[in-house]
Amino acid sequence: MDGTVLVADDDRTIRTVLTQALTRAGCKVHATASLITLMRWVEEGKGDLVISDVVMPDGNGLETLPKITQARPGLPVIIISAQNTIVTAIRATEKEAYDYLPKPFDLPDLMKRAARALEIKRRAPTPEPRKEEPTASQDLPLIGRSANMQALYRLVAKVMNTDLPVLVTGESGTGKSLIARAIHDFSDRRNRPFVVVRPRDLNAAEGPAHLLDRAEGGALLFDEVGDLDDDAQGRVVRMLDGLGSDGPRILATSQADLAARIKAGTFRKDLFYRLGGITVAVPPLRERVDDIALLADHFLARGEQGGLAPRRFSKDAAERIRAHPWPGNVRELENTVRRLMVTSPAEEISRGDVAGVLGPATATEPDNGGNGDKLSTSVARHLKRYFDLHGGDLPPPGLYPRILREVETPLIEIALEATGGNQAKCADLLGINRNTLRKKISDLDIRVTRRRKLM
Repeated sequence: MDGTVLVADDDRTIRTVLTQALTRAGCKVHATASLITLMRWVEEGKGDLVISDVVMPDGNGLETLPKITQARPGLPVIIISAQNTIVTAIRATEKEAYDYLPKPFDLPDLMKRAARALEIKRRAPTPEPRKEEPTASQDLPLIGRSANMQALYRLVAKVMNTDLPVLVTGESGTGKSLIARAIHDFSDRRNRPFVVVRPRDLNAAEGPAHLLDRAEGGALLFDEVGDLDDDAQGRVVRMLDGLGSDGPRILATSQADLAARIKAGTFRKDLFYRLGGITVAVPPLRERVDDIALLADHFLARGEQGGLAPRRFSKDAAERIRAHPWPGNVRELENTVRRLMVTSPAEEISRGDVAGVLGPATATEPDNGGNGDKLSTSVARHLKRYFDLHGGDLPPPGLYPRILREVETPLIEIALEATGGNQAKCADLLGINRNTLRKKISDLDIRVTRRRKLM
């Protein structure tokens, strides 16, 4: 690589790691913990690439993006953030960031993205004018740092300003309608109507025409399109065939397996092809267990803002919540958290409180939806879903070490818990050297709690 990189992050360790890595790659680096300093460098003409965190002591990296674009059109900016929500990913795209990576990021992946950004800078493209500030709700519970949710956020950011129809699939309670709404609310059509189509809206022959009049070039969402009967499906096909260039954006959601229904003869193949220009698959909660704690804390905060007494989860309670299979997905989790906030007698919600709401733990819960499958089968299913979420693109480079880390961390944590924190016993259980175990505990930032046995 060749060029000057401006790094802005309030974490000294991240500044040091990026400075060393970029310098070894042949770049000059200026690093700071201040957005004011970053803007001064930009205005002075320094830098061929900016890498910036979002939350900084003196401001917000996303809010600084338009200022950077105004001062230096064509200067690429890579946003890195621990705020792992769909709002962050989409706002980074809306504000014309070159790229967005959630923390913790994969360093080799970031370096490759930086190299591509510097190459683009050398070609000096002229960026389009900055779009208006989106007005969508900041309170969308579409939160997740898991790999499959981050892939979903990237796909949503890519498709939100295309005219292709989008089919959002997933189980009940995963947030399909929220994804569809976010696609509209952050798109260029956000100031136009968003009309949700119910089966009853298509009962009459004039139903489609009335819907088009209501939409006024905004968006039509066919919620649970798999529930439409044959007559309604035919009316939708004819309506879509008659759409002009100024017609509304078409969105649809379905928890049903539409391919299976096509085989069964209960869903029209021509309608499926018209709705599925791009398919966005929302993973169930059991396939993103690392996000459960984030969501639970989010719902605690939301409940407190709504007037409920402040609550927090004990460590055992959080573990019990993480182990639950959540067949109702995010909606079930939200309802459970609100119920716990009301029924728990103390500020700290205990494991017993959780068991009182969810019932006793079952033998199948720790598998998180494996349904008795072999481990290899369960892992293969998760990996297939991860690849599918990239919409035909390959996942970011560095997949092998990322997957190993995701498996290795819970394996060591569970083994340590089973051995009472005794590292010698844990190393023997795992079949690795004790020094190797110590290094992995340090590298993976695993907290070790040694339990004392009661005599």
